[in-house]
Amino acid sequence: MTAVGPAAATAARVLDEVERAVVGKRDTLELILAGVLAGGHVLIEDLPGVGKTLMARSFAAVLGLGFRRLQFTPDLIPADITGSYLYDQQKGAFSFVEGPVFTHFLLADELNRTPPKTQAALLEAMEEAQVSVEGTTHPLPRPFVVLATDNPIEYEGTYPLPEAQLDRFLLRTRLGYLEPELERAMLDRRLRTGAEPVVLQAVTDPDGVLGMRAAVEEVEVTADLRDYVVRLVTALRADPQLAVGASARATLALTQVARARALLAGRDFLVPDDVKGVAVPVLAHRLVPRMELWVRQASTEDRVRKALAEIPTPPTRGEP
Repeated sequence: MTAVGPAAATAARVLDEVERAVVGKRDTLELILAGVLAGGHVLIEDLPGVGKTLMARSFAAVLGLGFRRLQFTPDLIPADITGSYLYDQQKGAFSFVEGPVFTHFLLADELNRTPPKTQAALLEAMEEAQVSVEGTTHPLPRPFVVLATDNPIEYEGTYPLPEAQLDRFLLRTRLGYLEPELERAMLDRRLRTGAEPVVLQAVTDPDGVLGMRAAVEEVEVTADLRDYVVRLVTALRADPQLAVGASARATLALTQVARARALLAGRDFLVPDDVKGVAVPVLAHRLVPRMELWVRQASTEDRVRKALAEIPTPPTRGEP
């Protein structure tokens, strides 16, 4: 018996519980949860005040994961993230003091407000779930998830995220403003419930999250869909408007997030819409445009959509 069904049911309860605190963002919530279940990290790029921090706290609480928030500032140094060795006078020796990265769910708030050298302190943690300090490797708790927020680069006092850093985020998404009726619903809820925050209940725990990740591995990917993913990534590498296409890591990421999306839908097999539904958030932030793309004010998201429109879609199960 497949574990996909029970995992999908748990995931649905997680989303329902998070929605008690976060209004009108179901599609974004599903995308973020797909990123978590696919075993990766998520970058939320958006304006201040749209609920990024609330969303991160809500997911950590409902998933039953330890949570820490780290505010990235220009004076932050790598040791402030990873931890450092300090001299213990009682023991007469140096001992390692863990930094905030030692948690299950790390909110890296305003990641692009700290210089690239400090941003790079997260690279090993995000890729290998460990940190190395003074020649000693320290494993991080499992699961380990980074949810980073990134204010738009036009804002004063920000630094561009290095390509190597961006490539380690499984996906990038934006929240945007609520529709007027949903914003009214949020206001009504606030006035009805008062200033007390919504108390969310944990639906699962770290072992449960790892179990849902294992269930994602049971989602079948047929040969024609594997070919479809490769054709899509290859087309972006050949795009004359792009200086750098999608990496091999992007091929794996696209497949894994699409599998997680299928699980959220209660299926143990992939369909083309799973790939199409996550292609832009998984691929666009990994692409580097040529100068002429900037001049034309086009975006890497547009290049992904163009590739999706041009590449033939394999038939869905049951189609001729």
